[in-house]
Amino acid sequence: MFSEAWSYFLYFSAFVQQIFAPCMYREQLPVNSLDLHQYAGKWFFKAAVSPRDSDISKFRMFDNIVFTIEDRSNTTLVLTGYMRLGDDCIKQNWTYHIQPGRDELVLEGRPQRHNLLWSGAWASCRDCIVFQEMEPALKETDSEDSLNRFLLYGRQKNVDSEMLTTFLRNSACQGLTESVTLPHQKEFCV
Repeated sequence: MFSEAWSYFLYFSAFVQQIFAPCMYREQLPVNSLDLHQYAGKWFFKAAVSPRDSDISKFRMFDNIVFTIEDRSNTTLVLTGYMRLGDDCIKQNWTYHIQPGRDELVLEGRPQRHNLLWSGAWASCRDCIVFQEMEPALKETDSEDSLNRFLLYGRQKNVDSEMLTTFLRNSACQGLTESVTLPHQKEFCV
């Protein structure tokens, strides 16, 4: 009887919280339990959000960005970014490793960086993922991380304005009020 009452209390508490704080719940995708093959292929950059402009300002220089994800093994992903900067294309590779007991990706050469995957439901987009990059504070006395940004990627080349609006609104509700979207005026590099 107590457990039944407790479950009703928890349900009611969650319901009341949604009334007073209607932020969309973010669903983390633990990398250790994902089928990485479903994430292989092309991903088009849609937007970046952060609590600080300095975490996302570098994205403003690009017209568009597309990534390919290649799963080299059960524990290694290679991301290749093709970034349009003016009339030039910039290509860069990042190698991520999946380590037992960790729900995040470890960036080769930057083990202090935490890289989390989130469901695209945050943007009401089934064919999207959100990639979070975080780095701890530079000094122990600092109160916030030195990097904290969320990057929205979609499978489709075209930008869905309703999806972007949903992502930006839900992000702002979480205190992620700085944002960047790209103009997509030129051809993609891939």
